[in-house]
Amino acid sequence: QEGPHSSSVATRPSPSVTTPVPADHDDHSYSNLSEIRVRHADLDWEVLFDRRILRGSAILTLVRPPGGRATHLVLDTRDLDVEKVESSRDTATWVPAVFSVGTADKILGSPLSITLPEDATRVRIFYATRPQASGLQWLDPPQTAGKKQPFLFTQSEAIHARSWIPLQDSPQVRITYRARVRTPKNLMAVMSANNDPKAARDGDYEFEMPQPIPSYLIALAVGDLSFAPISPRAGVWAEPPVVGKAAREFADLESMIRAAEELFGPYRWDRYDVLVLPPSFPFGGMENPRLTFATPTVLAGDKSLVALVAHELAHSWAGNLVTNATWRDFWLNEGFTVYIERRIVERVFGRRRAEMEAVLGLQDLEKEIAALPDKDEALHIDLRGRDPDDGFTDVPYEKGALFLRHLEQTFGRETFDRFLRGYFDHFAFQSITTEDFLRYLHANLLDANRELAARVPVEEWVEKPGIPVSAPRPSSEAFARVEAEASRWLGGKVPASSLPASGWSTQEWLHFLRALPASLPREKMAELDFTFHLTDSGNSEITNQWLLMAIANGYEPAYPRLEQFLVSMGRRKFLKSLYEELVKTPEGKTRALAIYRKARPTYHPIAVATVDKIVGWQG
Repeated sequence: QEGPHSSSVATRPSPSVTTPVPADHDDHSYSNLSEIRVRHADLDWEVLFDRRILRGSAILTLVRPPGGRATHLVLDTRDLDVEKVESSRDTATWVPAVFSVGTADKILGSPLSITLPEDATRVRIFYATRPQASGLQWLDPPQTAGKKQPFLFTQSEAIHARSWIPLQDSPQVRITYRARVRTPKNLMAVMSANNDPKAARDGDYEFEMPQPIPSYLIALAVGDLSFAPISPRAGVWAEPPVVGKAAREFADLESMIRAAEELFGPYRWDRYDVLVLPPSFPFGGMENPRLTFATPTVLAGDKSLVALVAHELAHSWAGNLVTNATWRDFWLNEGFTVYIERRIVERVFGRRRAEMEAVLGLQDLEKEIAALPDKDEALHIDLRGRDPDDGFTDVPYEKGALFLRHLEQTFGRETFDRFLRGYFDHFAFQSITTEDFLRYLHANLLDANRELAARVPVEEWVEKPGIPVSAPRPSSEAFARVEAEASRWLGGKVPASSLPASGWSTQEWLHFLRALPASLPREKMAELDFTFHLTDSGNSEITNQWLLMAIANGYEPAYPRLEQFLVSMGRRKFLKSLYEELVKTPEGKTRALAIYRKARPTYHPIAVATVDKIVGWQG
């Protein structure tokens, strides 16, 4: 491996970079991090589908700073029923511990305060979750692909781990864990840990995660799951009706892993598997280490949406290996990941496709920034007093990636690649702040060439709203041709049937639809639909874009598909855009509420929280 200061761009070591100082404060955690920290968790649960709860215990291993004698431990919880707490100094003898659960805050949950002997090294908490836990979704058989068995999955990012595990729910606290999970005997359990595809389906499973991870990466899923291998270290988990399709879609997994390793250093998590979840999963993907959780909406049948898997894989370096220390540093996870994702796509699928996705990403960013308040347009966002989920906009993703692209173009790809690889080596398995990154950036890239560094307004990128005027502008010749075809069709020079669309990629289709005016005559909508069957598209991204146009233009033939789409999947990205478009008119809001009334019980709590605000849900 390349050492942190061995590249040609490194100049001088910086003590503040060599030994990053933990922030010791997190606006979204009650934990007393400077006094005592959790380093390991031993978890034991019984999965009770009939009651929709997990019941069991968590043993937390504690460390204090040198000379520390803390006798008070504060953990994060949300809607947990804590039955009793014990402490131990040697794990042989356990003694009752005095504890109290504080008043619940609607964002942060409740502090669990525990009084400990000053020599206690372990605390054991016996507890149960509640059915409404924000980090758990319990699915009845009809909500699954197989329709026969129930399903459970977790979603811990940003601060939802506390709804199913009492812990220091801050990304600056990294822990290892072991877990024992007992389920109904006909179901399989998997975790963000060492899953064994050959494990007997006996209802009693054990896991270990030996690499230290932040709490938001602890993940569990239980259901009727099968496994399909793709390479000796990669494969796909899914329900039996889905697993074959998923394995075909993700056939390039090993090629993606190798491409990332060649660019940014070794994959340090042993295995990389993908779990395709039922459609209510609220995100495109979640980068749980060793086991990415993915939405089935990326199974387009032609690998056109697998950039999502490249994204989650990229998190194995950006986010999982080097983690944001607080949620205001979220761009350190996502901006780096989008940048790496596009580099992986370029290696595996070619620069043409990577550039198309970069253009679409910039379009998304510009649209988002036009609607956001200035305070939410900075990379280093202030989230005090707010739900960290509010920071999950396109800004940390696309503006962050654009900033890194600016650095790459200014200093040259070869130099910037050496810098990034050194960065991942240097901060491996650590959680860092924006300030930590900026110190490292100056010491290992900017200070080596001040003339080039002067071209990159770092503070403007990180702390200011908007997109700097010096930002790169990705472009695509393929998109230019698509725009020309759109103009010809709009101008009546050619019918839709003469458009050369049979060879268009998903990205070209998206650009074509976005290039059309917001207001499109009904006959033009009908012509496109009749020619290309867009209302019946099986590609979720194209469907979403088409349905947005249908709502904006009152294209009624697409309304049944709109309802079916909103009721059949729970991916927040699509829900948010479609419900926001619907509520722009009184009749649209009526339609939105009617659909939402049916769909809401099937959505994940995270998606429900988002859509409730959009439609003004009163219950």
